[in-house]
Amino acid sequence: MIDLLVAGAGPAGAATAIRAALAGLEVVVVEPRQAPIDKACGEGIAHSAVDYLGRLGVPLQGRPFYGIRYLDSSHCVDARFAAGPGLGVRRTVLQQALVDRLAALGVPVVTGRVGAITQNQTSVTAAGLTARYLAAADGLHSPIRRQLGLASVAGEGRPVVRPGVRLGARLGSGEVRLGIGETRRGTGESRRGLRRHFRVSPWSELVEVYWSGLGEAYVTPVAEDLVGVAVLTSARGSFDSHLEAFPALKRRLAGASEATAVLGAGPLRQRVRARVSGRVLLVGDAAGYVDALTGEGIAVALRTSAELVRCVLEDRPASYEAAWRRVSWECRFLTGSLLWARNRSLLAPRIVPAAALLPGVYGAIVNRLA
Repeated sequence: MIDLLVAGAGPAGAATAIRAALAGLEVVVVEPRQAPIDKACGEGIAHSAVDYLGRLGVPLQGRPFYGIRYLDSSHCVDARFAAGPGLGVRRTVLQQALVDRLAALGVPVVTGRVGAITQNQTSVTAAGLTARYLAAADGLHSPIRRQLGLASVAGEGRPVVRPGVRLGARLGSGEVRLGIGETRRGTGESRRGLRRHFRVSPWSELVEVYWSGLGEAYVTPVAEDLVGVAVLTSARGSFDSHLEAFPALKRRLAGASEATAVLGAGPLRQRVRARVSGRVLLVGDAAGYVDALTGEGIAVALRTSAELVRCVLEDRPASYEAAWRRVSWECRFLTGSLLWARNRSLLAPRIVPAAALLPGVYGAIVNRLA
């Protein structure tokens, strides 16, 4: 029998499958999309995550970055990494490298959808395959999470789209529709991201985060002649209209050609009641998501995937919930706290000035997240 069936070949699912295979488990991955899979994300990978992927045998090509810079209309403050540089990597490059590693390990990647899940005390069946365990790494709007009733109603946001347009698709206008559970209460529930690449030489060796009343714009160098720009906001509108809120960034991009179409994702906030249902374990964005504000998604996914595999090896699925909470709590707390401040009208405009006033504290927080 298959030891572990993994739903999803994105970074969380592929890393889970690779680690399980290296541990001697028989693994099969089910993925409906063809590689390489793109996603609207910041594409910055922390040093710890780059190191972890290297230990899994996944080499990456990208552009190093050495810290995080916060900017608003009158302040600029840098926090440099103490442990080593991060790496800006196109999501398609990362995903292809993971898929190549799966192939090298002989892990089958089956094209298809999981569909209905049935399970008993010793096995779980999905996509016509039976395994001892199922790792659900099927993304932010996880169908498996919904099927098993693990989503908190207030946090679950299914994509709402126009006919013929899917969330995460390349949108001509650069606009993404919000999902079920969107709110205007200022809690961050309706935040989503839009990302586009520009053909220009990176002007900084840091990831830059531009702050405005609209939201944040992240600039990540991903190649010698390419930067990715991701806008996080709860406001409606197109990528181009959002860019107007960041005049300093718009000046930087003046004359740069658009290298990719706009991709969108959201709502970002996803609350999950539990990460375990019988022999099904959630990992990555499927396991719950706070916000992309601090950019630690890949690192958390890798750490929690390691815990998932350990629980499978020990045949103790019930222990995964506590393990997931233990290794992710600090990032969840720091991101949640910053998001809370971001959504308070009195505190939001003071975030960057406070970082500039207390650069040591800002640097410590950045390095904890990294």
